[in-house]
Amino acid sequence: MPIRIALISLSAILAVPAVALAAGGPVLNLSHWSVTPFVLLLLSIAILPLVASHFWHSNRNKGIVAAAFGIPTVLYLAYVQLATGQPTFEALAHEIEQYVDFIILLGSLYIVSGGIAFSGYLEGKPLTNTVLLALGSLAANLIGTTGASVLLIRPFLRINKQRQHIAHLPVFFIFTVSNLGGLLTPLGDPPLFLGFLNNVPFAWTLRLWPQWLVSNGIVLVVFYLWESLAFRKEEKRPKSTAKQIKEPLRIQGLLLNAPLLMGIIAAVMFQGLVLGEGGRFGGPALMLLMGFLSLALTPRSFRQANSFTWEPISEVAILFAGIFVTMVPALAILSLHGKELGLTQPWEFFWLTGILSAHLDNAPTYLTFATIAAGSDDFSLLVNNDPLLNLNGPLVLQAISCGAVMMGALTYIGNGPNFMVKAIAEEAGYKMPSFFGYLAYSYLILLPIFGLITLLFFTS
Repeated sequence: MPIRIALISLSAILAVPAVALAAGGPVLNLSHWSVTPFVLLLLSIAILPLVASHFWHSNRNKGIVAAAFGIPTVLYLAYVQLATGQPTFEALAHEIEQYVDFIILLGSLYIVSGGIAFSGYLEGKPLTNTVLLALGSLAANLIGTTGASVLLIRPFLRINKQRQHIAHLPVFFIFTVSNLGGLLTPLGDPPLFLGFLNNVPFAWTLRLWPQWLVSNGIVLVVFYLWESLAFRKEEKRPKSTAKQIKEPLRIQGLLLNAPLLMGIIAAVMFQGLVLGEGGRFGGPALMLLMGFLSLALTPRSFRQANSFTWEPISEVAILFAGIFVTMVPALAILSLHGKELGLTQPWEFFWLTGILSAHLDNAPTYLTFATIAAGSDDFSLLVNNDPLLNLNGPLVLQAISCGAVMMGALTYIGNGPNFMVKAIAEEAGYKMPSFFGYLAYSYLILLPIFGLITLLFFTS
């Protein structure tokens, strides 16, 4: 099965709530040239779909490309271990554990959500779509950006499938549900859960509601206006679809799979809060159980109605394996030299955390800059504004939190759900923007909003 191939593909790091107990690995002193495979892999992901689309369509070929850059990175880490004695094997083993946990989390969510089928008629009008994105942004704080994304993306795509001008829909879904929405609770996005495990009170992130409201509000207004213009260009639906669109809206599989979805979220909390091997292995075991029960008990017809296949989750697993293996040196260099950046102002933390989160994993990036700001892994020093820090601790932590969560939306690789939504949309027949095409969307729409966030909240 493709999912089995994905699970044994290149090992990597993707910090998520389920593995936040050991978010930081050993400090390594690596050559700056060691980031070359990471840069080349990102360029391959951006360029190959444009110049070799037939080659890139195969997940096997994606795996070959990921291995072509991941294997040299692993060999380099092995050389450093043998030549200098630095614990690169320990770092790699730590990251293998995180990658496996990430795939288990994402895979179980993908399986369970795939058993919830929406049928009947709900017309994809501008107001309807805007309301769905708003509800998804709220749901992201309860079941995480990953959970909300994999649960809602299929029905969101289905109700708009008959339209002509729809390329922008998954993009705005990524902006809101997969990223900006999850700013209010530690369950919303992995970086915030890391903060919770490093002594940030659970309810502390609720104070980010002004930033959440401004960013999501502006994006939803832009989306509604964009949608209104696109909808006016739509041609009339063929008469042959008249009976189909009058069918009542139904949700199948919800009674079975909704409790299983809650079970996965409970497993995330369990793994994050229970110390020792019980939490380390118990959480993933519970997630696997929820996925198995969904596969065994959900009628096959529900998954067929969702056009459920293993291809999207396999693509995400393979590409992120290569990305985060090659990302190991970049994170090591950031961790080692981060204190030399001399950051003191909240807006500096906001932008540097955000830009790096867009191109690295946002969870370890958050952890790195919060540790730099606090001078330790006890982030309560920032929350309580310890005078020895010589900076506005609470505001700096807000800036780091907003940068990590919000700017994950700038690229396809900025947050795990982004690529998942892209893969599901493409399988559903949507023509997604290229890597650079997506950057055009995100830079045009989001960078001005982040500039406004900076002026309103993070400058004196």
